[in-house]
Amino acid sequence: MALSRASKSEKVGKLAAELEHSTSAIIGTFKGLTAAKDFELRKTVRAAGGSYHVVKNKLAARAAEGTKIEQALKGLKGVSSVAYTSGDPVALAKALSTWVKDNAEFTFKLGIIDGKVIDVREIGELATMPGKEELFSKLLFLINSPAQRLATVINATGRDLAVVINQGVEKGKFAGTAAAAAPAAPVAEAPAAAEVKAEAPAAEAAAHVEESAAGEQPSGAAQPENATASQGGEAATTDPVEG
Repeated sequence: MALSRASKSEKVGKLAAELEHSTSAIIGTFKGLTAAKDFELRKTVRAAGGSYHVVKNKLAARAAEGTKIEQALKGLKGVSSVAYTSGDPVALAKALSTWVKDNAEFTFKLGIIDGKVIDVREIGELATMPGKEELFSKLLFLINSPAQRLATVINATGRDLAVVINQGVEKGKFAGTAAAAAPAAPVAEAPAAAEVKAEAPAAEAAAHVEESAAGEQPSGAAQPENATASQGGEAATTDPVEG
């Protein structure tokens, strides 16, 4: 049944609104595709973040005017369908390539990414590339890897030091150090004891000097009296001799 001009304009407008923000698309064709497989295909495309439509070639070309996928929808022939997305083109290519392997009824015509048209071979190559999420994961790993290694080294150093100290204590490696430190106090006190011993003879010598001085003082004081007495005796003896 032929579409009226109004119906065609309406379809073109709806498709143009959906294609407006699309950055990549894969155009394919099919033959003998059942309704059940068509449902599975649409579900696969939605899971990859895209949309899928079977289109009329001329209407698709009109709807794509002014969009980033315009070049891919010009001059199409035969039965055509378009899967398009504004997200990750690799995810869409992966999903469609995987589905096509098990469903030979569907084949690729061409694709487009950010205005650049790609052929069937390049669609296959695109499907083997890492997606955005995978790239982001690898990038985060590379960014976090040095910090994680640094944290691991720091933690390992503390653990290793604790293990070494613990093993040293268990094997008595530190007993010799403790024993050598213990006699240090008496050695430090030895000079004080030597000083005490050195002061003792000096004190005894001083005491002897004082005692000697004390013993000589009385004999020195009595000497004048004895001398007087002797002089008197001499005088007494002398007098009788004279008489």
